[in-house]
Amino acid sequence: MASTSASAPALEPIPLRRLLAFLAMCFGMFMAFLDIQIVSGSLADIQAGLSASADEIPWVQTSYLIAEVVAIPLSGFLSRALGTHVLFTISAAGFTLASIMCGTSSSINSMIVWRAIQGFIGGGMVPTVFASAYFIFQGPRQKFIAPVVGLIATLAPTIGPTIGGYLTDAYSWHWLFFINVAPGIIVTIATYLLVDFDKPDFALLKNFDWYGLFTMAGFLGALEYVLEEGPRYEWFDDDTIFMVAIVSALSALAFFIRAFTARVPIVDLRAFANRNFAVGSLFSFVLGIGLYGLTYLYPVYLAQVRGYDALMIGETMFVSGLVMFATAPIAGRLNARFDPRFILVAGFVFFAIGTWQMTYLTSDWDFWELLWPQVFRGVGLMFAIIPVTNTALGTLPVERVKNASGLFNLMRNLGGAIGLAAINTWFNDRMDLHLARLHEAVNPARVPATEMLSNLTAHFQGSDAQLRALKEMMGMVRLQAAVMSYADVFLMLTVLFLALAAFGLLMKRPNAPAEAVGEP
Repeated sequence: MASTSASAPALEPIPLRRLLAFLAMCFGMFMAFLDIQIVSGSLADIQAGLSASADEIPWVQTSYLIAEVVAIPLSGFLSRALGTHVLFTISAAGFTLASIMCGTSSSINSMIVWRAIQGFIGGGMVPTVFASAYFIFQGPRQKFIAPVVGLIATLAPTIGPTIGGYLTDAYSWHWLFFINVAPGIIVTIATYLLVDFDKPDFALLKNFDWYGLFTMAGFLGALEYVLEEGPRYEWFDDDTIFMVAIVSALSALAFFIRAFTARVPIVDLRAFANRNFAVGSLFSFVLGIGLYGLTYLYPVYLAQVRGYDALMIGETMFVSGLVMFATAPIAGRLNARFDPRFILVAGFVFFAIGTWQMTYLTSDWDFWELLWPQVFRGVGLMFAIIPVTNTALGTLPVERVKNASGLFNLMRNLGGAIGLAAINTWFNDRMDLHLARLHEAVNPARVPATEMLSNLTAHFQGSDAQLRALKEMMGMVRLQAAVMSYADVFLMLTVLFLALAAFGLLMKRPNAPAEAVGEP
């Protein structure tokens, strides 16, 4: 009887107020995740609308990511100091205002500034929801809430290009940002009125580590810049990239020294001493590559090789989102019933199957050829995210989850950033290799090449027919080199996911979720 009585508090009904508050917070997190990728398929439309150059327009994405990657680890400290009620209300209101300003921007400079503000404020919402989930839904309830949080974290960036494509085609690129306004107002009001499950500790602000904040911003912000811009400018061959990399390295050294010596560090790195958290964060890092890397690769292939516009890309990319939505409850049940290590391994194996299928890519692949790779990606994401999250956060003491949640989410975003940089670098290197080999094969000594050139010349009219035919033929060669390079990138990802699947078998099985009750 004593044991039953002791466990009763963990099984008491959760107040409706808290459920509604958590639901509102999930909507806020969904918006923050959605805006990472919602512009990816519509950058050309934004570029035309703002008269931006080709070098300027990537900063619509880069500024958001740099600001967000700084805000995510900072959110753990702010959540403890200000409380979830204040932090999330300010974040939701600020994100909504920044969205309005992005949608009304008339120049690329103002757009970049407001996107950075939007990313910084939005970064405060993401870890707060993860931490709140493990405070509100303790003990056995974690197995039910983990699929919900995991679905939001992976679904939003996956369907970002789809929603962005529809909005841009039906209305204009401005609605990529205006879509946040109504939900943002509702989330702000709801969190202000309903969130009451923790208390602020304003005393922490008296010892706010400004030195730690600036060194962390220099470290992570400069690192994000190097990873985003490096592949486009040949990495350290570019003086700016080289200097920013030095700034990142020196800031990292100063930040880590400060993190282990400050009385109240801006980020408590001791969470990595927990084996489950460290291993879960590693898998979160690689999961970021699968989440953001593949969300990037598919639209780029469809735009460059197939010539799709934003709407057509969105219509092709919606498959993964549907599969994830359908798989979430199944993955949750399997994770609760079986060893989560096996579910995690299965998730990365599904990832590998999907990317392996893409190694047979041709320039003719369309919706139906991309269907099964996207299905396997969707299943893999849901099978992996739940045990990864539970491994990293579900077994920590409640009072440590807020800080650890920021680090966990940071690892996923860093994985995405480093993965994208590696993907672009590998693609460029393979592109150069395949172009060189194809140029060697397409020469006047090759009969098929001369026959193709003759046929193309006969097809065109006018005195410049041969020149136009030669240009057309070089375009075909470049297209084929790009397709071969995409296939090589997918092969690299297949090896990575299989390696992580094998590593998962060496993990220590996570303990049962903690039953402790208390404020985070």
